[in-house]
Amino acid sequence: MRGGQSLIAVTLLCLAATPTLAAAVSGSGNAEGTFIAEIVLLLLVGRILGEGMQRLGQPAIMGQLIAGILLGPSLFGAIWPEGQKAIFPAAPEQKAMIDAVSQLGIIMLLLLTGMETDLKLVRKVGPAAIAVSVTGIVIPFACGFALGQVLPEAILPVGHRLIPSLFLGTALSISSIKIVAMVVREMNFTRRDLGQVIVASAIMEDTIGWVIIAITFGIASRGSLDLWSLARSIAGIALFLVFSFTLGRRIVFHLIRWANDNFHSEFPVITMILIIMGVMAETTQLLGVHTVLGAFVAGILIGESPILTQHVEDQLRGLITALFMPVFFGLAGLSADLTVLKDPNLALLTAGFVLVASVAKFGGAFLGGKLGGLTFKQSLAVGSAMNARGSTEIIVASIGLGMGALTQNLFTMIVTMAVVTTMAMPPMLRRALAVLPMDEDEKLRVEHETLDERGFVTNLERLLLVVDDSRKGMFAGRIAGLVAGAHGMPITIVRLNNENGANEPADGPSRQVKEGAKKSQAAMKEDNAEPDPEEVHLTTRVAVPAAETITQEARKGFDLMIVGLKETHDEEGVFDVSITRLAKDFTGPLAILVSNDSDALPSLSNRLRILVPVNGTPTARNAAEVAFAIARPTGASVTALYVSAGSDFSQRAHAITRLQEEAALKDIADLGERYKVTVRTALQPKVAADNAILKIAASGHGLIIMGVGRRPGEQLYFGNTASAILKKWKGTALLVAS
Repeated sequence: MRGGQSLIAVTLLCLAATPTLAAAVSGSGNAEGTFIAEIVLLLLVGRILGEGMQRLGQPAIMGQLIAGILLGPSLFGAIWPEGQKAIFPAAPEQKAMIDAVSQLGIIMLLLLTGMETDLKLVRKVGPAAIAVSVTGIVIPFACGFALGQVLPEAILPVGHRLIPSLFLGTALSISSIKIVAMVVREMNFTRRDLGQVIVASAIMEDTIGWVIIAITFGIASRGSLDLWSLARSIAGIALFLVFSFTLGRRIVFHLIRWANDNFHSEFPVITMILIIMGVMAETTQLLGVHTVLGAFVAGILIGESPILTQHVEDQLRGLITALFMPVFFGLAGLSADLTVLKDPNLALLTAGFVLVASVAKFGGAFLGGKLGGLTFKQSLAVGSAMNARGSTEIIVASIGLGMGALTQNLFTMIVTMAVVTTMAMPPMLRRALAVLPMDEDEKLRVEHETLDERGFVTNLERLLLVVDDSRKGMFAGRIAGLVAGAHGMPITIVRLNNENGANEPADGPSRQVKEGAKKSQAAMKEDNAEPDPEEVHLTTRVAVPAAETITQEARKGFDLMIVGLKETHDEEGVFDVSITRLAKDFTGPLAILVSNDSDALPSLSNRLRILVPVNGTPTARNAAEVAFAIARPTGASVTALYVSAGSDFSQRAHAITRLQEEAALKDIADLGERYKVTVRTALQPKVAADNAILKIAASGHGLIIMGVGRRPGEQLYFGNTASAILKKWKGTALLVAS
């Protein structure tokens, strides 16, 4: 409560200081100074009110929109018109500056919306989402269009009724995916069946809606309905979408990968993303529809790119949410003049508009839920969720106002509708979701997906494979393919100590990676895993010189480096200087393949037995997950070995240790079940860790996969147990340092 009071106090201080700022700006007469003042004020008040809204359980964009309303003619302009006009003057050249930021903000917002659009989820959920999205668009659109046909001429653009009617139908029919996803995530319903139906329905509505919007903008730009021009626009949109999701998809993937792999300057991927967005937005503009469709589709393709790391995505999202969103929604609020609602007739008309919008959207989504096989309570929740308008309607209305397709009064009515429906949705949806129980099948699926969410392999996005042309290099390549194949991770292969020149041997690392990936993907399909894994993209580099190449590659956002070289360590278990140098250049997780006998490498088949030492630490768990990723497609068996502590403990300490052992082994068994791998468990009490591992390994295990931690120092060192394994174990081991 104190935090909320502080935010209110700060907001009031900002508003109180605004007249002083207005006087300073008015006296300066500097266009650039006015522009900076506008940006700063919108960012400051928008951030404060957005924070306040979030603490009240509302979306932050509502605070940014309300910030614009307070700074506009609705409040600040009503209290001190001269001051408001001094900061936000109506002069065309001054408005052009801030409008340019707003227009860029529109396509940046659509880019971000597209990046957050998960088409795989839509394919997974199926009929229910399709039914909800179709009826949830058709019924509100029809109601909005009909409303436009009966509105008084006084609030419509002179001589126009068709275009405003189309805009009203569009504004009523689309939900705000951002706000829907926010509440579903907050209620821990993201992985629930109904939560996925709701989010998928919002995604489909957004996707269909932006096509409708593009057609509407095309009609509006021509000023009338020309069937021939409309047919050309629809055909152009269809060709654009077909090209984008086929050949265009591959082009986008390759462009992002090329920028990431070949530029050494900072943020090349973000630059390439913005270029792709601009080109696709310009393409749709040339087709006679609005840039928003191109930006939205670009966002979808970019979001599906296997090269797009979470780090890069977060950087881009930070730029958009910190700058462009507050400015755009703030300006939208500035354009809404709520003082017109003092007119009883207009206020009554607005109330009716909000009622029609709410009933039509709720009814359409509810009907779709019932047609899609949902229960009554589930359909109520879907209807509540789809009724949030928020950002999408504001974008539609802002563009419509800028094109002259909407009057100021109509724009204010749409903004009012968006604010009311958006703020009403979260409490309605929370109430509807709270009474929906979870059945056993859903509970099991949610548990599995929760394991994936905190997993190691499941959260890897890109692998770096450092190998030579030795047998260990080939073996490491096969392991990399098995790990990456199930999730379609891109792999960059760096070949060291190349004895064959630039040409790779026929059975070289690239082929081994591909074979391993195919095997992993085949196992996923046999398990009916959804969605089908993507193809593994390979990039091969010959390291000349080795140290410089690895240093350059390590900067490109890899999540795991797998090393398979002929020489790794000496007879005393000390790593070779080349391995130490590789580890020093790469600061992320790494897996090093070691063997004292390269001719005795095991076969990655169902005859292989893998031993995984565990001790309850995240490092050991990560190694176990790598073992399961290898065992699932190959059919290998896995033994999890827990080595107990020594005997110098009290009886109570022994009991606690026993509980820890059981919990650690159960966690590994649950993880194995998620990978559909049966795990054998073993305990070796009162034995040194290295002796216990070697004793069990000698009973027929061909591969040890062991979690280790880096120790400080110039020499790469993973501790005494790992050193003992390196020195004494005659077989093959994979040391996973995470």
